Amino acid sequence: MGSSSTVRAVGAVLHRITNGVHSTSLIVSRNGLFKSNRKLLSSVPSISSSTSSLYQVNTSINEHQLRSISTFPPLCMGRRSSKIAGRKGAQDAKKAKTYSRIGKEVVSAVKKGGPNPASNTVLAAVIEKAKELDIPKEILERNIKRASEKGQEAYIEKVYEVYGYGGVSMVVEVLTDKITRSVAAVREVVKDYGGKMADPGSVMFKFRRVRVANIKVTDADKDQLLDIALDAGAEDVIEPPIYEDDTDEDRSESYYKIVSSAENYATILSKLRDEGINFETDNGSELIPLSTIEVDDEAMDLNKELISKLLELDDVDAVYTDQK
Repeated sequence: MGSSSTVRAVGAVLHRITNGVHSTSLIVSRNGLFKSNRKLLSSVPSISSSTSSLYQVNTSINEHQLRSISTFPPLCMGRRSSKIAGRKGAQDAKKAKTYSRIGKEVVSAVKKGGPNPASNTVLAAVIEKAKELDIPKEILERNIKRASEKGQEAYIEKVYEVYGYGGVSMVVEVLTDKITRSVAAVREVVKDYGGKMADPGSVMFKFRRVRVANIKVTDADKDQLLDIALDAGAEDVIEPPIYEDDTDEDRSESYYKIVSSAENYATILSKLRDEGINFETDNGSELIPLSTIEVDDEAMDLNKELISKLLELDDVDAVYTDQK
């Protein structure tokens, strides 16, 4: 039995004991990995998201209700051990996943309508999106060629919903050419790292799909971003969380998020360019939680490990969570 498996099993047991769950409710498999029961992953009362909302869209009457902007970022006390390790590394990994997803979309588009964007409107749309996301030209060319190779199948989008530790929910987005392979891989990781597959629709309602521009805190002033967001019709400006033991390096690797609808996204990016502000785009869209859940350090670390292992899967493009 590997030492890492033992640590995970012990961590899961300790987490549930500290949250009032009797140890006899736990099941430890022969290889030492914790197998969770949905009842054990009990919900924690949701904590409202601390995003700085500019306005809220009333979809029933299609009117915009202006709201004031909060200038106080969230403060997280003593959570250094539970931070996602290496914020810069996480951004680099996200960029690699974006490149991978665009490559898969190119292959699928070519499979459907051929390699000429003049006659293939789907491919033309993917190429335009790639330009918006600053995808290198060689990635497009390589995948157009790959689509013509014998045995290469088109890619299919799939979404898997997962329960993590402490009542946390996760959405796993997959773009795969082998459905059976992707679902088996996701299920194995979720099982081995203490999560539980959720029924379709039981998690997705907790999120909404948006476009996001990410701006490093060292590249822009908060008030400047708020002005740009208001002028461009953005929905939210989300400040990065503040931890009491953050170092200067930690803060320099934090990002503001400007959240918008798809219709206003190009305008926001244009205004950021006009102001000379560096930014990183999303991968075509993102899911953000309607509210967030705060868990203890133990659960945070276990969820972080689960997310990390899911993102290591080639078929997985993104993992979203409502964990604070």
